[in-house]
Amino acid sequence: MTVEFVNAISTRPAKKTTIADTFRAGIDPAWLKRYARTIDEFGFDYTLVPYHSSGPDQYALAATILAATERLKTVVAVRPNTSFPTVAAQALATLDQLSEGRTIVHIISGSDDAEQQRQGDYLSKTERYERSTEFIQILRDVWTKKETFSHHGKYYDFDNFGPAFETFSGQSLPVSLGGSSDFAYTSGGQQADIFALWGEPLKETKQQIDRVYEEAHKAGRTERIRFWVTFRPVVAETDELAQQKARGIVEAATKLYGNFGQGATNVGTVRLQEIAKTAEYHEDGVLWTPRAFAGAGGASSLLVGSPETIAKTLVKYVELGADVISLPSLGDIGESIDTGRYIIPLVHDEIARRGINLEAAWEPAALAS
Repeated sequence: MTVEFVNAISTRPAKKTTIADTFRAGIDPAWLKRYARTIDEFGFDYTLVPYHSSGPDQYALAATILAATERLKTVVAVRPNTSFPTVAAQALATLDQLSEGRTIVHIISGSDDAEQQRQGDYLSKTERYERSTEFIQILRDVWTKKETFSHHGKYYDFDNFGPAFETFSGQSLPVSLGGSSDFAYTSGGQQADIFALWGEPLKETKQQIDRVYEEAHKAGRTERIRFWVTFRPVVAETDELAQQKARGIVEAATKLYGNFGQGATNVGTVRLQEIAKTAEYHEDGVLWTPRAFAGAGGASSLLVGSPETIAKTLVKYVELGADVISLPSLGDIGESIDTGRYIIPLVHDEIARRGINLEAAWEPAALAS
């Protein structure tokens, strides 16, 4: 096992617009392929193919990306309210077969009631996570059962499906899900191969990892779970230059979005905002959190510094068990190149130099000071 890096796909050149305008901006096919090839070339292992009610179809995007690249894997976001699980399983397995094993799935249970209701989903948050748990089990059954099977659950009901529509390997695809609520920890502990976390300080990240494992052990699971952390890297030749760049990003976001992020109800966003209230800067000034108030509406933490500074901080997260690292650049191809050229190799080198055991079993000990 090795540390793996994630970017998020860009469907057109980055623009300083509102979030809604970005989703409605449409697709530049040439740019989509160019961006995918660039992050493939510069050391990213995965690209997230997101989903939103105002965005493009994630399966079509993933197919285009996979056809344009050689090694890049797609993390295909799927919301259970938008597709019956047997159909989603077939679509994902088809992508995986066509790409010879370069597909995984990220399940979005849905943290925003208004966004869910845009597509007719009126379940409560608890019910949405329950549905995700059932959805994932059906996915795995579709991919692996050798005989026709039926399912009669709380949210899904069908008879005589199959036999299995297999993936390229014949095994289940890796399943990622995430969140910061009790519902998310329970669902993740029961089902996740990879659990996604937003970028919080080391202490809070360790607490969340421990919580997911506690739920896993309650469910009788003993295998290691991989953890995915997300930060936007702000890199420059020196720490001081990177800090100037980060201040510009925060100022521009504040001017563009104003207080758009105020009054958030998403647990992950609220957590980031509460952390930002305690201090704007964490982990010796490398982790910046003020973007949480500038309308980010999602993962908004910045890692700021020289390549060496950022790499050293990321290795600390790897030591906690977070060995899938998402470093999105919001469609800025230059930032993606800088991250791939200057940060990713340093992280790999430092892990090798220090002999960090990525297969080490989880230990619920408190984070060392």
